[in-house]
Amino acid sequence: MGPRRATAAAGAVPLGGAVALVGFGGGLDPTLRAGQVLVATEVRAGDGSRPPLALPGAAVLAAALRRAGVDAVTGALVSSPRLVRGEARSVLAAGGARVVDMESAWFLGELVRRGVDPRRLAAVRVVADTAGHHLVSAATVTGGGQAARVLRTIGPVLERWAAAQGPRQVLAAGPRSFCAGVERAINVVERALERYGAPVYVRRQIVHNTHVVRRLEGLGAVFVQEVDDVPAGSTVVLAAHGVTPDVRQEAEGRELFVIDATCPLVAKVHHEARRHHEDGHHIVLIGHADHEEVIGTLGEAPGRISVVERPADVDRLAIAADEPVVYLTQTTLALDETAEVIAALHDRYPTIMGPRADDICYATQNRQEAVRAIAPECDLVVVVGSANSSNTNRLAEVARRAGCEAALVEDAGELDLEQLAGARTIGVTAGASAPESLVDGVIAALAALGPVTVEERRVVDETIQFRLPAEVR
Repeated sequence: MGPRRATAAAGAVPLGGAVALVGFGGGLDPTLRAGQVLVATEVRAGDGSRPPLALPGAAVLAAALRRAGVDAVTGALVSSPRLVRGEARSVLAAGGARVVDMESAWFLGELVRRGVDPRRLAAVRVVADTAGHHLVSAATVTGGGQAARVLRTIGPVLERWAAAQGPRQVLAAGPRSFCAGVERAINVVERALERYGAPVYVRRQIVHNTHVVRRLEGLGAVFVQEVDDVPAGSTVVLAAHGVTPDVRQEAEGRELFVIDATCPLVAKVHHEARRHHEDGHHIVLIGHADHEEVIGTLGEAPGRISVVERPADVDRLAIAADEPVVYLTQTTLALDETAEVIAALHDRYPTIMGPRADDICYATQNRQEAVRAIAPECDLVVVVGSANSSNTNRLAEVARRAGCEAALVEDAGELDLEQLAGARTIGVTAGASAPESLVDGVIAALAALGPVTVEERRVVDETIQFRLPAEVR
């Protein structure tokens, strides 16, 4: 403890590896509880003898600890040359520090002076005594016991953090992230809030991404499961995946002001289903039966659509031999998988007809081609997006079928350190409903583990834009 001893101890540390300084700390932030873990984003010397030291890897390490079941937070850590009691703690807390110790600023500062990259350093403190208790008290003894138990559990995570460090090349697949249909849907909600005021109700997730939904909720959008959850006479937006005619009729019956944000490419499939139904065709819809887009399409031709997901499903179809058969596809599928199903359909129904133009949307195709282009060069492809996003899942599948390991993550906080260990070339992409900012966050997290070079690999430029509904133009 203290500047002299901590500096001397750092001088004895062999260089070349990652260094985590781990121990107990005193809580300054009144919201911290005994046993919580602070991973320092910055270390400060309370006596001013060392400049503040930023620790870039804190967020990645804290996220890994949380996934391991540790109650970890991030924030500033201040080091004091002497015990801190009473009002002195309040002074340190007022400066923004969350925890105090007696070593980190001098120990880690000395390592940086010796040439250690701050990305290879971590300060991890388990709160033993909280802001509301004196340093020597029964609460400190109890809290110290809790802190000791937590301290014993974090070693394996630190080892994974150390193993994941190193230089990397990032291949950024392009295009990625928002497509024109997603941008249009989000824009519909934003403009509806501006024009008609909050709350604006949205049936289901406007697009399948939790970050997008959370941001729109902050602006005043209210997401509901069904239109009967919307107060009569209110404004309701129908999500990008489309709905059945029954949902529209129910909305009219409740005198709701409806703004339709259905993606125009999904609306095209609905139109085809209606046309084929009117012409007396039996429709085979290639897609996932529980996906909202498929459910909406089924409603356009009740009793006249059969859903198949894989080639084996074709053998189980019960369609009369003399019935004219056509097929349609969900817009967010993988091209190669769909081709296998279409081939099976042609084998069983040689006269089957397909859509006049490919149903799988341009954005889905482009993103899959971009992943297919980089996967052979990568040790790992990170796909950013929500787990309930069909097109995002397909991107991970495309990477795996190209022979590359793939990880689907909601954001940088879900990066798996074990997957990153040894992965020196990493591809990064995002589903059509994931914001580009989440991709930036993933690249920043990788850069916190070592030097990163980023190369953009773009297979095509997208220029398509869709017109907004009249209600918000």
